[in-house]
Amino acid sequence: MRKMFLLFSLSFLFSTTNAQVTDNTSDWHLVQKTLNLYIDGQATGDSVKIAQSFHDSWQLKVAYDGKFDKVSKSQYLIGYKKREKPKTWSGRIVAIEITNNIASAKVEISTSKSLFTDYFHLLKTNEGWFIVDKIATNIPHKTVEVPASKRTE
Repeated sequence: MRKMFLLFSLSFLFSTTNAQVTDNTSDWHLVQKTLNLYIDGQATGDSVKIAQSFHDSWQLKVAYDGKFDKVSKSQYLIGYKKREKPKTWSGRIVAIEITNNIASAKVEISTSKSLFTDYFHLLKTNEGWFIVDKIATNIPHKTVEVPASKRTE
C-alpha cells in the first residue's frame, strides 16, 4: 500500500510539473503571437493589427535631444496607411522573457535606412497578452560607397 501511495504521489508531482512547463510554453507562443501581430502591422502599415497588439493603456516612451516624451496609443496610430511590405523591410523577435503574467521582449525592425530596436513590456489579462509599454531607438544603416571598377580591355 505504501508503494502504491508513493507511486501515486510521484506521478502526481511529475504531472503537475509537466503542466507548468506546458503553460509556460503556451504563454511563450501567445506572447510571440502578440509580437508578430505588431511586426506584421508595422510591415504593412496596418494600424488595426498594431492596435490589437497594444493594451488600451499602451504608451511609447522616447527621448529626443535629451528630452523625455510619452506618446499615447491613439497618437501613435495616427498616420498609418496600409501598403505592401517593402522588400528592404524585415522584422524579428530577438528575445522573450516571461515571469508569471508579465513579459519583456526585444524586437528588431530593419528598413532600407535604419535598424529600429524596440523593447516591450507585456501583461497577460483575461483577454490574452498585450503590449503595455514600448521604448525604442533607431540607428541609421551605414552606407559605403564602392568605387566603380575600372574596365580593362
